[in-house]
Amino acid sequence: MEEDRKITRRSALKRMGLAITGAAVASSGLLSLTSCGKGKARRIMLYFTGTGNCLYVARQLGGADAELLSIPQLVKKGGSVEIEADEIGIVYPIYGHMPPNMVRQFIRKARLKADYLFAVLTYGNRKCNAVEIWDDISRSAGKRFDYISTLIMVDNWLPNFDMNEQVLIDKHIPENLRKITADLAEKKRWHEAVTEEERQQHQEFMQRTGMDAEKGFALRSEDYFTVTEACIGCGVCVSVCPHGDYELAPQGVRMQGDCEFCFACIQNCPQKAIQFLKNEKDPLLRNGEKNPNARYRNEHVSLMDIKMANSQF
Repeated sequence: MEEDRKITRRSALKRMGLAITGAAVASSGLLSLTSCGKGKARRIMLYFTGTGNCLYVARQLGGADAELLSIPQLVKKGGSVEIEADEIGIVYPIYGHMPPNMVRQFIRKARLKADYLFAVLTYGNRKCNAVEIWDDISRSAGKRFDYISTLIMVDNWLPNFDMNEQVLIDKHIPENLRKITADLAEKKRWHEAVTEEERQQHQEFMQRTGMDAEKGFALRSEDYFTVTEACIGCGVCVSVCPHGDYELAPQGVRMQGDCEFCFACIQNCPQKAIQFLKNEKDPLLRNGEKNPNARYRNEHVSLMDIKMANSQF
Protein backbone atom coordinates (compact mmCIF):
# COMPACT_ATOMS: atom_id res chain seq x y z
CA MET A 1 0.00 0.00 0.00
CA GLU A 2 2.86 2.38 0.69
CA GLU A 3 4.06 1.97 -2.89
CA ASP A 4 0.64 2.89 -4.27
CA ARG A 5 0.80 6.31 -2.64
CA LYS A 6 4.03 7.30 -4.40
CA ILE A 7 3.95 9.41 -7.56
CA THR A 8 6.75 10.38 -9.92
CA ARG A 9 8.03 13.93 -10.32
CA ARG A 10 6.47 13.98 -13.79
CA SER A 11 3.09 12.85 -12.42
CA ALA A 12 3.24 15.49 -9.72
CA LEU A 13 4.02 18.21 -12.24
CA LYS A 14 1.24 17.01 -14.48
CA ARG A 15 -1.22 17.21 -11.59
CA MET A 16 0.05 20.68 -10.82
CA GLY A 17 -0.47 21.65 -14.46
CA LEU A 18 -4.04 20.38 -14.38
CA ALA A 19 -4.67 22.38 -11.23
CA ILE A 20 -3.18 25.47 -12.85
CA THR A 21 -5.36 25.06 -15.92
CA GLY A 22 -8.45 24.64 -13.76
CA ALA A 23 -7.57 27.77 -11.85
CA ALA A 24 -7.06 29.64 -15.13
CA VAL A 25 -10.51 28.63 -16.32
CA ALA A 26 -12.13 29.63 -13.05
CA SER A 27 -10.33 32.95 -12.66
CA SER A 28 -10.48 34.19 -16.23
CA GLY A 29 -14.05 33.23 -17.06
CA LEU A 30 -13.32 30.76 -19.84
CA LEU A 31 -16.64 29.05 -19.23
CA SER A 32 -18.56 32.33 -19.59
CA LEU A 33 -17.85 33.84 -23.00
CA THR A 34 -20.97 35.99 -23.22
CA SER A 35 -20.82 39.20 -21.25
CA CYS A 36 -23.31 41.95 -21.98
CA GLY A 37 -23.40 44.68 -19.39
CA LYS A 38 -26.61 46.33 -18.21
CA GLY A 39 -26.38 50.10 -18.17
CA LYS A 40 -22.61 49.96 -18.44
CA ALA A 41 -20.33 48.72 -21.23
CA ARG A 42 -18.80 45.36 -20.43
CA ARG A 43 -15.33 44.71 -21.79
CA ILE A 44 -13.59 41.41 -22.52
CA MET A 45 -9.81 41.42 -22.91
CA LEU A 46 -8.08 38.69 -24.94
CA TYR A 47 -4.35 38.39 -24.50
CA PHE A 48 -1.24 36.43 -25.43
CA THR A 49 1.78 36.78 -23.16
CA GLY A 50 5.22 35.26 -22.70
CA THR A 51 6.87 37.62 -20.24
CA GLY A 52 3.81 39.26 -18.73
CA ASN A 53 3.88 42.54 -20.66
CA CYS A 54 0.63 41.92 -22.53
CA LEU A 55 -1.11 40.48 -19.49
CA TYR A 56 -0.20 43.64 -17.58
CA VAL A 57 -1.52 45.82 -20.41
CA ALA A 58 -4.73 43.77 -20.65
CA ARG A 59 -5.29 44.24 -16.93
CA GLN A 60 -4.71 47.98 -17.13
CA LEU A 61 -6.98 48.48 -20.14
CA GLY A 62 -9.62 46.10 -18.83
CA GLY A 63 -10.10 47.78 -15.51
CA ALA A 64 -11.86 46.24 -12.54
CA ASP A 65 -14.92 44.96 -14.38
CA ALA A 66 -13.41 43.33 -17.48
CA GLU A 67 -13.04 39.62 -18.10
CA LEU A 68 -9.53 38.53 -19.08
CA LEU A 69 -9.22 35.52 -21.40
CA SER A 70 -5.94 33.86 -22.34
CA ILE A 71 -5.69 33.09 -26.07
CA PRO A 72 -3.54 29.95 -25.51
CA GLN A 73 -6.21 28.63 -23.15
CA LEU A 74 -8.96 29.36 -25.67
CA VAL A 75 -7.01 27.72 -28.50
CA LYS A 76 -6.42 24.68 -26.30
CA LYS A 77 -10.18 24.17 -26.07
CA GLY A 78 -10.16 23.39 -29.80
CA GLY A 79 -12.68 24.28 -32.45
CA SER A 80 -14.21 27.73 -32.72
CA VAL A 81 -14.98 30.05 -29.84
CA GLU A 82 -17.82 32.56 -29.76
CA ILE A 83 -17.30 35.64 -27.62
CA GLU A 84 -19.90 38.34 -27.17
CA ALA A 85 -19.60 41.57 -25.22
CA ASP A 86 -20.18 45.29 -25.58
CA GLU A 87 -16.46 45.77 -26.16
CA ILE A 88 -13.76 43.23 -27.03
CA GLY A 89 -10.06 44.05 -26.96
CA ILE A 90 -7.01 42.01 -27.89
CA VAL A 91 -3.46 42.58 -26.67
CA TYR A 92 -0.51 40.74 -28.15
CA PRO A 93 3.26 41.21 -28.68
CA ILE A 94 4.58 41.65 -32.21
CA TYR A 95 7.33 39.28 -33.39
CA GLY A 96 9.07 40.58 -36.49
CA HIS A 97 6.23 43.13 -36.61
CA MET A 98 3.75 40.24 -36.97
CA PRO A 99 1.31 38.61 -34.52
CA PRO A 100 2.17 35.29 -32.85
CA ASN A 101 0.92 32.37 -34.94
CA MET A 102 -1.38 31.30 -32.11
CA VAL A 103 -3.06 34.71 -32.31
CA ARG A 104 -3.45 34.31 -36.08
CA GLN A 105 -5.01 30.90 -35.54
CA PHE A 106 -7.36 32.27 -32.92
CA ILE A 107 -8.63 35.27 -34.89
CA ARG A 108 -9.40 33.09 -37.89
CA LYS A 109 -11.55 30.69 -35.88
CA ALA A 110 -13.08 32.91 -33.21
CA ARG A 111 -16.47 34.52 -33.61
CA LEU A 112 -16.33 37.94 -31.98
CA LYS A 113 -19.51 39.92 -31.51
CA ALA A 114 -19.16 43.42 -30.10
CA ASP A 115 -20.11 47.00 -30.86
CA TYR A 116 -16.46 48.01 -30.44
CA LEU A 117 -13.37 45.97 -31.30
CA PHE A 118 -9.91 47.24 -30.43
CA ALA A 119 -6.34 45.93 -30.52
CA VAL A 120 -3.16 47.04 -28.75
CA LEU A 121 0.10 45.62 -30.08
CA THR A 122 3.15 45.76 -27.83
CA TYR A 123 6.70 46.06 -29.12
CA GLY A 124 10.15 46.87 -27.82
CA ASN A 125 12.13 48.54 -30.59
CA ARG A 126 10.52 48.71 -34.03
CA LYS A 127 6.82 48.38 -34.71
CA CYS A 128 7.14 49.02 -38.46
CA ASN A 129 3.80 48.30 -40.16
CA ALA A 130 2.41 46.01 -37.43
CA VAL A 131 -0.89 47.92 -37.41
CA GLU A 132 -1.47 47.34 -41.13
CA ILE A 133 -0.43 43.68 -40.83
CA TRP A 134 -3.02 43.11 -38.09
CA ASP A 135 -5.67 45.03 -40.02
CA ASP A 136 -5.08 42.81 -43.07
CA ILE A 137 -5.11 39.56 -41.04
CA SER A 138 -8.22 40.45 -39.06
CA ARG A 139 -10.11 41.71 -42.11
CA SER A 140 -9.32 38.52 -44.01
CA ALA A 141 -10.82 36.66 -41.04
CA GLY A 142 -14.01 38.73 -41.31
CA LYS A 143 -13.32 41.06 -38.38
CA ARG A 144 -12.78 44.79 -38.63
CA PHE A 145 -11.13 46.40 -35.64
CA ASP A 146 -12.31 49.93 -34.85
CA TYR A 147 -9.13 50.88 -33.02
CA ILE A 148 -5.57 49.61 -33.45
CA SER A 149 -2.65 51.10 -31.55
CA THR A 150 0.87 50.09 -30.56
CA LEU A 151 2.57 50.38 -27.17
CA ILE A 152 6.32 50.36 -26.65
CA MET A 153 7.57 48.28 -23.71
CA VAL A 154 10.66 46.36 -22.58
CA ASP A 155 12.17 44.59 -25.59
CA ASN A 156 12.81 40.94 -24.73
CA TRP A 157 14.49 39.96 -28.01
CA LEU A 158 17.49 38.30 -26.39
CA PRO A 159 19.81 38.15 -29.42
CA ASN A 160 19.94 41.95 -29.58
CA PHE A 161 19.06 43.29 -26.16
CA ASP A 162 20.44 42.97 -22.64
CA MET A 163 17.48 42.64 -20.26
CA ASN A 164 19.38 44.43 -17.49
CA GLU A 165 19.76 47.44 -19.75
CA GLN A 166 16.24 47.32 -21.15
CA VAL A 167 14.51 47.57 -17.76
CA LEU A 168 16.38 50.83 -17.07
CA ILE A 169 15.01 52.59 -20.16
CA ASP A 170 12.07 54.89 -19.54
CA LYS A 171 9.63 54.11 -22.34
CA HIS A 172 6.84 56.20 -20.81
CA ILE A 173 4.57 53.19 -20.43
CA PRO A 174 2.19 54.74 -17.84
CA GLU A 175 1.71 57.87 -19.94
CA ASN A 176 1.08 55.89 -23.13
CA LEU A 177 -1.32 53.57 -21.33
CA ARG A 178 -3.28 56.57 -20.06
CA LYS A 179 -3.61 57.89 -23.61
CA ILE A 180 -4.87 54.55 -24.92
CA THR A 181 -7.24 54.24 -21.96
CA ALA A 182 -8.69 57.66 -22.76
CA ASP A 183 -9.11 56.71 -26.43
CA LEU A 184 -10.97 53.56 -25.48
CA ALA A 185 -13.21 55.42 -23.04
CA GLU A 186 -14.29 57.62 -25.95
CA LYS A 187 -14.60 54.57 -28.22
CA LYS A 188 -12.28 56.30 -30.63
CA ARG A 189 -12.25 54.82 -34.12
CA TRP A 190 -8.66 55.12 -35.27
CA HIS A 191 -5.75 53.12 -36.68
CA GLU A 192 -2.25 54.28 -35.84
CA ALA A 193 -0.54 55.70 -38.90
CA VAL A 194 2.21 53.78 -40.69
CA THR A 195 4.96 55.44 -42.74
CA GLU A 196 6.45 54.24 -46.01
CA GLU A 197 9.80 53.96 -44.25
CA GLU A 198 8.27 51.56 -41.71
CA ARG A 199 6.80 49.42 -44.50
CA GLN A 200 10.21 49.27 -46.15
CA GLN A 201 11.90 48.32 -42.88
CA HIS A 202 9.52 45.38 -42.53
CA GLN A 203 10.17 44.22 -46.08
CA GLU A 204 13.93 44.39 -45.47
CA PHE A 205 13.50 42.30 -42.32
CA MET A 206 11.49 39.66 -44.18
CA GLN A 207 14.06 39.47 -46.96
CA ARG A 208 16.96 39.26 -44.52
CA THR A 209 15.39 36.47 -42.47
CA GLY A 210 13.69 34.63 -45.33
CA MET A 211 10.43 34.40 -43.39
CA ASP A 212 7.04 33.68 -44.92
CA ALA A 213 4.62 36.56 -44.28
CA GLU A 214 1.75 34.07 -44.00
CA LYS A 215 3.51 32.04 -41.29
CA GLY A 216 5.65 34.50 -39.35
CA PHE A 217 7.95 32.82 -36.82
CA ALA A 218 7.08 29.27 -37.87
CA LEU A 219 10.10 27.73 -36.17
CA ARG A 220 10.95 24.67 -34.09
CA SER A 221 12.07 25.05 -30.49
CA GLU A 222 14.70 22.30 -30.72
CA ASP A 223 16.42 24.17 -33.57
CA TYR A 224 16.86 27.40 -31.61
CA PHE A 225 17.09 26.66 -27.89
CA THR A 226 19.18 24.42 -25.69
CA VAL A 227 18.86 23.29 -22.08
CA THR A 228 22.12 23.56 -20.17
CA GLU A 229 23.42 21.57 -17.21
CA ALA A 230 22.10 24.29 -14.92
CA CYS A 231 18.62 22.72 -15.29
CA ILE A 232 17.29 21.25 -12.02
CA GLY A 233 14.11 19.76 -13.50
CA CYS A 234 11.77 22.21 -11.76
CA GLY A 235 9.27 22.02 -14.62
CA VAL A 236 8.65 25.76 -15.00
CA CYS A 237 9.31 25.54 -18.75
CA VAL A 238 6.73 22.75 -18.98
CA SER A 239 4.05 25.01 -17.52
CA VAL A 240 4.79 28.31 -19.26
CA CYS A 241 5.15 27.17 -22.89
CA PRO A 242 1.91 27.97 -24.77
CA HIS A 243 2.62 25.15 -27.23
CA GLY A 244 3.52 22.54 -24.61
CA ASP A 245 6.91 21.94 -26.21
CA TYR A 246 8.62 20.89 -22.98
CA GLU A 247 8.37 17.73 -20.94
CA LEU A 248 10.31 16.16 -18.10
CA ALA A 249 11.96 12.93 -19.24
CA PRO A 250 14.17 10.51 -17.30
CA GLN A 251 17.25 12.07 -18.90
CA GLY A 252 16.10 15.62 -18.09
CA VAL A 253 14.01 18.27 -19.84
CA ARG A 254 13.18 17.53 -23.44
CA MET A 255 11.85 20.09 -25.91
CA GLN A 256 10.33 19.65 -29.32
CA GLY A 257 7.63 21.32 -31.35
CA ASP A 258 6.40 24.43 -33.09
CA CYS A 259 7.57 27.58 -31.35
CA GLU A 260 6.04 31.05 -31.08
CA PHE A 261 9.36 32.64 -30.11
CA CYS A 262 7.58 34.21 -27.13
CA PHE A 263 10.56 33.30 -24.91
CA ALA A 264 8.30 32.36 -22.00
CA CYS A 265 10.52 29.33 -21.41
CA ILE A 266 13.82 31.22 -21.49
CA GLN A 267 12.74 34.33 -19.63
CA ASN A 268 10.92 32.49 -16.83
CA CYS A 269 13.43 29.70 -16.16
CA PRO A 270 14.59 30.35 -12.56
CA GLN A 271 18.00 28.80 -13.25
CA LYS A 272 18.59 30.57 -16.60
CA ALA A 273 19.14 27.06 -17.92
CA ILE A 274 17.48 27.60 -21.31
CA GLN A 275 19.53 29.56 -23.80
CA PHE A 276 19.72 30.39 -27.48
CA LEU A 277 21.83 28.24 -29.71
CA LYS A 278 24.42 29.98 -31.87
CA ASN A 279 24.58 29.36 -35.61
CA GLU A 280 26.42 31.80 -37.86
CA LYS A 281 24.45 30.59 -40.89
CA ASP A 282 21.11 31.56 -39.36
CA PRO A 283 20.35 35.32 -39.20
CA LEU A 284 18.42 34.81 -35.98
CA LEU A 285 21.18 32.85 -34.26
CA ARG A 286 24.25 34.57 -35.66
CA ASN A 287 25.00 36.49 -32.47
CA GLY A 288 23.71 34.06 -29.87
CA GLU A 289 22.47 36.10 -26.89
CA LYS A 290 23.37 39.60 -25.81
CA ASN A 291 23.48 38.60 -22.12
CA PRO A 292 22.66 34.97 -21.17
CA ASN A 293 22.71 35.92 -17.49
CA ALA A 294 19.92 38.50 -17.74
CA ARG A 295 16.26 37.56 -17.87
CA TYR A 296 12.98 39.47 -17.71
CA ARG A 297 9.40 39.17 -16.54
CA ASN A 298 7.06 42.13 -16.12
CA GLU A 299 7.37 43.33 -12.53
CA HIS A 300 3.58 43.41 -12.09
CA VAL A 301 3.06 39.80 -13.24
CA SER A 302 3.93 36.65 -11.28
CA LEU A 303 5.31 33.36 -12.53
CA MET A 304 2.02 31.75 -11.54
CA ASP A 305 0.19 34.25 -13.76
CA ILE A 306 2.24 33.07 -16.75
CA LYS A 307 1.58 29.43 -15.89
CA MET A 308 -2.14 30.07 -15.61
CA ALA A 309 -2.16 31.85 -18.96
CA ASN A 310 -0.12 29.34 -20.95
CA SER A 311 -0.22 25.86 -19.37
CA GLN A 312 -1.21 23.23 -21.93
CA PHE A 313 -1.88 20.36 -19.46
